[in-house]
Amino acid sequence: MTGTAIRLARALGVVLVSSGLAGPARAHVDYVTEEGPPGSPAELFTTVLTDPLSLALLVAGGLFVAGLAAGYLRFASSLTDVEVARRTLQSYRPYLPWMLRLSVGLPLVGAGFAGYLFSPSVPAEARLLQVGIGFCLLFGLATRLVAGIGLLVYLAALAGDLTLLLASEYVAGFLAIVIVGPGQPSADMLFRRLVVTDGTVASRFRGVATPGGLLSRLGVGDGAAPVVLRLFLGANFVYLGVTQKWLEPARAASVVARYDLTAVVPVSPELWVFGAGLVEVAVGLAFLSGTFTRGAAAAGFVLLTTTLFGLPDDPVLAHVTLFGLSSALMVTGSGRFSLDTAVVPTLRRRFDPGIDHEGEGRPAAD
Repeated sequence: MTGTAIRLARALGVVLVSSGLAGPARAHVDYVTEEGPPGSPAELFTTVLTDPLSLALLVAGGLFVAGLAAGYLRFASSLTDVEVARRTLQSYRPYLPWMLRLSVGLPLVGAGFAGYLFSPSVPAEARLLQVGIGFCLLFGLATRLVAGIGLLVYLAALAGDLTLLLASEYVAGFLAIVIVGPGQPSADMLFRRLVVTDGTVASRFRGVATPGGLLSRLGVGDGAAPVVLRLFLGANFVYLGVTQKWLEPARAASVVARYDLTAVVPVSPELWVFGAGLVEVAVGLAFLSGTFTRGAAAAGFVLLTTTLFGLPDDPVLAHVTLFGLSSALMVTGSGRFSLDTAVVPTLRRRFDPGIDHEGEGRPAAD
């Protein structure tokens, strides 16, 4: 990224912040509820953890998840379906750049036209900026440069309004795009082929340095993408679960009441709020540690889909990035620096007699 681009991004960010973005933080539940008192986290935990039925349901849920994990460790190598699913997901890897560009570009265009900055909780007139970045990402035009500018704009705006932490998945998206590049189909790939083809006018620019080349020289390859996705997406899930459910239980309970969610799953509103936060935190921690990453991504996708159909007036477009990045993790798996690569294979050898001591047999499907 050139110095001019960095200065431009900083200037755009300063303009956004100085345009009145800073203000009182509004919660994620403001999408669908009125402003109100947050409630007491201590009361939420006391109510849930001292109720025998709630405790029994939580323990049963924990045992179910543990059973799924144990079943995977014991039987994954003997289930052809698991191996076929893993290989099929891996075969989608060439489409990863396109998935990332769609996941970030589409909601940015929507945010620009809807009149908010990254998150519906931060209204702002930044249509030209967000639509411009979004369309460039969708077309794959100057992809890495534009993604870098988008990241700097987000960080500059975040410095003025911490409410934008609600949209911190954009950090994962922007960084992953910078790492993997435009892929194809993209305008950048078209221009690259023009540049590398002898006799074209564009071939005169063959020696111009690109951000991808700079990353390669710094030792940052495509293998860093799943790590970046895991860390920032995981942090986002944990943040939403803790701050929007556990730390504001009264407002979260108002969502349960508004949509009569206790009629769908007949438990107390307090257990609904506690359980929703627990699931988000658990998915986030699985991402952060790289534990059963593909399974956690699938769980996150199902969780988001449940929100989509359970809250009919929720601004779905604001969650497209989470949908897309969860799908991307299903394709990439955990990558390096994860328990999927450091611990899970050892556990599988201990649980599954079909895998010998040297680890022969079908590879793990993280």
